[in-house]
Formats: sequence, C-alpha cells, structure tokens
Amino acid sequence: MATTLSYTFSYRWVTFTLLKAFDTIKGMGKAGKALKQVLEIYGISQNKLAVTMGTGRPNVHRWVNEIRDPVADTLLEIRDALKKINPAAAEDFIRLYLGDADEDNEQA
Repeated sequence: MATTLSYTFSYRWVTFTLLKAFDTIKGMGKAGKALKQVLEIYGISQNKLAVTMGTGRPNVHRWVNEIRDPVADTLLEIRDALKKINPAAAEDFIRLYLGDADEDNEQA
C-alpha cells in the first residue's frame, strides 16, 4: 500500500511539474518577438543594443531568436538601453510585450 501511495504522489508531482513547464514554454518568446519587431521597425542592430546594454551580442541574438527568454531584470535593462537609443522604441517594446500578456489573459 505504501508503494501505491508513493507512486500516486510521485505521479501527481510529475503531472504538476509538467503542466508548469508547459505554461513556461507557452510563455517563452514573448520578449523575443517584441524585441525583434522593435529592432526591425526602428532599424536598431542587435550589436547596437548589446553595446548599449553592456552585454554580448550572442545574448541579444538568443532573445531575438527565442532561444532564451531574458529574465525580469534584463527586460528592464533592454528597456533602458532602448530608451537611450530611441525612446519610442522602448515604449513600443514594453507595449508589445505587455500587450501579448493581455491577449493571453483574455484567451484563458
């Protein structure tokens, strides 16, 4: 009996963990999509953003190509760097990023 309870608990934990992982994956790429769009619209190179942020261009490449999502602090750094380059680009980045979040909430 203890084996069955242990197995059931383990099964529920695995299911819960997988559901959280899928939610995380579903949310991945929002920042990258917004960033890619803003860089294209405003003619800002990945290198210019990287230099302004003080980070490597491979990091920006990973975000833009949705290989890796920037963490929350990095989103603020992206916004601040875009503000230095073009304040309108920073506003659009935040609008696009948060706009996607609003659409997800409406669909849920």
